[in-house]
Amino acid sequence: MRLLPLLALTALPALAHIGSPDIFLEGSAGPYSLFVTVRPPVVIPGVAEVEIRVRNSDVRDVRIVPTPMTGAGAKFAPTPDVATRSKDDPRFFTGGLWMMSSGSWQVKVMVQGALGEGTLAVPVPALASRTESMQTGLGITLGALGLLLSLGAISLMGAASREARLDPGDRPRPEDRARARITMAVTAAIVAAVLYFGNNWWNAEAANYSRIVYKPIHMAASLEANQTLQLDLSDPGWLPRKVDDFVPDHNHLMHLYVIRLPEMERVWHLHPEMTSSGRFSHTLPAMPAGRYALYADVVHESGLPETLSAEIDLPEIKGHPLTGDDSAGIGPPLSQANTNSNVFPLPGGGSMIFEREAAVYPVKRAHAFRFRVEGPGAMELYMGMPGHAAFVKRDRSVFAHVHPTGSVPMASLAVAQQASGAADPHAGHHMAPPPVVSFPYGFPQPGEYRIFVQIRRGGRIQTGFFDIAVTR
Repeated sequence: MRLLPLLALTALPALAHIGSPDIFLEGSAGPYSLFVTVRPPVVIPGVAEVEIRVRNSDVRDVRIVPTPMTGAGAKFAPTPDVATRSKDDPRFFTGGLWMMSSGSWQVKVMVQGALGEGTLAVPVPALASRTESMQTGLGITLGALGLLLSLGAISLMGAASREARLDPGDRPRPEDRARARITMAVTAAIVAAVLYFGNNWWNAEAANYSRIVYKPIHMAASLEANQTLQLDLSDPGWLPRKVDDFVPDHNHLMHLYVIRLPEMERVWHLHPEMTSSGRFSHTLPAMPAGRYALYADVVHESGLPETLSAEIDLPEIKGHPLTGDDSAGIGPPLSQANTNSNVFPLPGGGSMIFEREAAVYPVKRAHAFRFRVEGPGAMELYMGMPGHAAFVKRDRSVFAHVHPTGSVPMASLAVAQQASGAADPHAGHHMAPPPVVSFPYGFPQPGEYRIFVQIRRGGRIQTGFFDIAVTR
């Protein structure tokens, strides 16, 4: 009989993105400016790690509490935990919170200080992604202990049957030994049955748990009439979920990044329309023949974001001019990537400058990625934000669409803020942006990344290309 596997449901490496589970959000809790990082739990139920940096210096304490994003659970929060203030940095707080089930959660950050009280709701997808087997060494150890216990139980039952009726000093008779052998055989059969049915029960529980293991919506891409991209969504069967309950994020139900492979020298940010339940369609712009990676961001009405992915081979497409919020960018191929370059020339004059805050970017550490735009043309909001950025690892194991507020989609933030009665998350996003745009993000893995930065300037959407090497 094989060793029993140790079941552990681990958090989805993708959460709303692909391979990038941590949540980064810059926002306001009333009069207090916060930078919040949430690292979702590695098991469900499990503990999420929360880090809060407060910009203000007059904060007395910070409390944190998790609740489901919507439903009755969102209205009946448990007693908040007090976040621990760092001894080295009085503006830095940490804490851990239990998330008890898969789905769309929020972490409420409540701040008290000289300016009063304020609350910020941070959306957190808590998703299980796989089951893990027991470590080999631990499995061997537990198997050996289980065998020892089984043999010990059989031996003890045999000894008890053989000698329990004897007076002190008497030696077992042949019939005593025969009775002991029968008892040991029966005990061995019982132990074997317990192990067999216990193993079956454990496997059944593992199969039952597997129903909450996250399965992303499947997206099939096809080309119709040599210019129309069709995206058909289907649910592979993960909890109750729909493929047509999406809410607009920056006025679009879907944000689609199209990246030419393998050099990533061309990128498009498109916005397909939902034409029927689970089907999106978009007339493509002019595109050269080749293979393309597709990354589609959607947000369910529960506030749960998902990033869907697919690949497609396309012929040369004559296409139509880009309109509305659709955009395209051209940069150097990955084979010519320069991880030390900080300047990207923009079409029409001017440049985008990467103001690196560190010489080395280690993993699992939040940074503010700042880009300054120089040249003719005033900066304008692009879909209600100063800019948009996509962080893509060279091997495409990581994809994250990030805003100046962080990695949380604005639609998810709106659901959380509405549920908590907080302020409009779009407040302050109606003024002309400064020539510097910043994106809070932390790399989940070491390796080489390409950053696509999009801004609107002088009525044109422009894309900067930057490459960066990430260490452990």
